Amino acid sequence: MRVEYAELTLQGGRDTNQDRVSVAVAQDASLLIACDGMGGHADGERAADIAQRLIVERFWHTPQPLLDPLGFLHLALGAAHESVVVLGAALPLELRPRATCAICIVQQGAAYWAHVGDSRVYHLRAARVRERTRDHSHVELLVREGVISAGQMQNHPMRNFVESCLGGESLLPEMALSPRRAVLPGDVLLVCTDGFWANLDESLIGSAFVTLGLPLPDTLAALAAQSLLNAGPTSDNTSVAAVRFLE
Repeated sequence: MRVEYAELTLQGGRDTNQDRVSVAVAQDASLLIACDGMGGHADGERAADIAQRLIVERFWHTPQPLLDPLGFLHLALGAAHESVVVLGAALPLELRPRATCAICIVQQGAAYWAHVGDSRVYHLRAARVRERTRDHSHVELLVREGVISAGQMQNHPMRNFVESCLGGESLLPEMALSPRRAVLPGDVLLVCTDGFWANLDESLIGSAFVTLGLPLPDTLAALAAQSLLNAGPTSDNTSVAAVRFLE
């Protein structure tokens, strides 16, 4: 499997960077992951770091191509959740560390993905967003119900209200898993935190990998820089990873 890949994380206007993002590329499979520590909770950075490290390590210790990619995603997210719960077990519930997470696996001409919270997976094809995950958030629900438009999400007063995450309560959080999605040469699979996607038009995310005519790392850098510029001095941590399928 031939792929081009890149990852990028920027601190933005925050005091610390609570995002964790990475790409793991093996001969027969690739994994992308983005985790976002929830800044309103203690040790959000550690929560994101634990989740990212655990899932990447599980990928490297699983024979590839993965026999059951969706099973891997479900179990890996569950294990990450349990580890983050343990991290905050001694704290009051409202102070326990939490994180959102988006994961994508690419292998054998197909992609599989899963997410918890408002970190996203995008499947891009022919300069368009073919598909993206739907956030576990109150504003996403309002968009689906037609109460607000997608353009009103960023400035909505409940913009940061995430309804599912890793950590916090011990019960397994709601997670969304995709069925198998066929991947064609030129397709891009992208994972990112909300600091990246919230300040970019979806059409720009879809088209940039074609219209800019840049190598993948430079395209990510251009999009991330635009996201920070659009957000202004109060910009969030901005993180993204992508794989372009070559054959």
